[in-house]
Order: sequence, then structure tokens, then C-alpha cells
Amino acid sequence: MRTRIRHGRSFAAGTAIVVAVALLAGASLFWTPYPAEQLRILDKLQGPSARHWLGTDHFGRDVLAMIMVGARHSLAVAAASVAVGAAAGVPLGLVAAARAGGWLDDLVGRLSDLAFAFPALLTAILLTAVRGPGAVNAVVALAVFNLAVFARITRNAALQVWRREFVRAALALGRGPWAVTRVHVLPNVMGAIVVQATVLFAVAILNEAGLSYLGLGIQPPAPSWGKMLNDAQTYLFQAPRLAVFPGAAIALTVLGLNLLGDGLRDRLDPRRRES
Repeated sequence: MRTRIRHGRSFAAGTAIVVAVALLAGASLFWTPYPAEQLRILDKLQGPSARHWLGTDHFGRDVLAMIMVGARHSLAVAAASVAVGAAAGVPLGLVAAARAGGWLDDLVGRLSDLAFAFPALLTAILLTAVRGPGAVNAVVALAVFNLAVFARITRNAALQVWRREFVRAALALGRGPWAVTRVHVLPNVMGAIVVQATVLFAVAILNEAGLSYLGLGIQPPAPSWGKMLNDAQTYLFQAPRLAVFPGAAIALTVLGLNLLGDGLRDRLDPRRRES
């Protein structure tokens, strides 16, 4: 009972944090205290006040406005990379499981191993060297890594479903492997896919911040949490809040997504519900 209450609280806390960040990012489409890219040199490095709730940076830009717009950019890059990775990785995992032990399964496995050999940051550096930095290249780099994770997770979960009695019964009744995959296998692995998507979303937020910190992600003058951390280095002792606020935004978002993932795992996994 205590475990169920604790998991329920984690799920509620994670949902609240993620919804708050999403609302903050959505609000930036229509309203920010000041234009996030507006320079006001005379107002630089001001502390929190009634005019600027979180103060201003070294260019006089409103920190709250930059946090809001940065949330939109971070969530957009992370969501795009997870969506592209899932759209390509889940079908590959299902195909590999349906042809377990065959050449197609081996090919998907080797491609996944190849993708794991190049982490997102390294892939982004390679893409940057060829195509230049930018949000699109960041999405591609993160999506390649997510594709391999989704393919591996989907394949492993689908293989367990293929061993179940109701799947064998469907095959015995004459249903083909693709019909069984669509009707029986996919619905039973969706829980694992959704949980993995929340985990990869949190990882993508961190990776996007790292890429922007290195100058390989969102490009100026568009605000991003990683770029704000990079700019704050110079003023770390003079105005540490410039690093605290974007760092706290990243930490809270990742924490919320991890709590949400844990809660979804407990709700979608029948064995965990029973225990």
C-alpha cells in the first residue's frame, strides 16, 4: 500500500512538473514579459525586480523571457527527436521480432549496435563538421540514437509477446505474422514504448542542452537553456543566478519526466500493479 501511494505521488508530481513546463513553453508563443531577443545594454546584469522577475543577463535581456522561449526550443527539439526515433525504431523492432533469428533480425541488430557506437553528441559533432550547427542537425543526431534505443526495446518486448499462448493460437488459426504483429503484438508492447519515450525525452532535453552549450544546437540569437549556461560562465561569481535559473529549469524538467516515466511504468506494467 505504501509503495502504491509513493508511486502515485511520484506520478502526480512528475505530471505536474511536465505540464507546468509545457504551459510555460506554450505561453511563450503568445506572451513573454519582454521580447526574448531584445537587447537593453543599459539594463544589463540587473537583479530580480518588479520589472524583471528573474533579472537580466549581460546584454540586458529578460531572463524569464529567455527561460520561457528556451523551454519551447528544448521541448521542440526533444519531442521531434523522440518522435522521429520512435517512428523509425518501433517498426524496425517489430520486424526484427517477427523475423527473430533471420537475416532481417541480424541486420536490425547490427544497425542498432552501429548507432550505439556513436553517441548523440559525437554524431552531432560529425554532422556539424559536414552541414554546420543548427537545430535540425541536433534533431537528426538525437533521433539516430533514439531510433536504436526504440528498435532494441521494441524487439525485446515483442519477442516476449511472441512466446505467449494467444499469439501461438492466432498463428495456428492461420493469421500471418504481420497481422499478428498489428493486432496482438503492437498493443502489448505499447506500454514499454511509452515509458521508454518519456525516458528518452528526458535524455534528449539533457543532450539538447549539452549541444547548445557547445554551440552545436539552437543558434543565437534564439535563446536556449544550454546557451544560457554557456554565457553564464563568464559571470558566475558576479551574477550566479544566470546559471542557476536555466540549470534549475533543466533539472526540474528532467526530474519531472523521470518521475512521470516511473509512474507510467507502474501503471502500464501488470506485474508491477499486482506486486
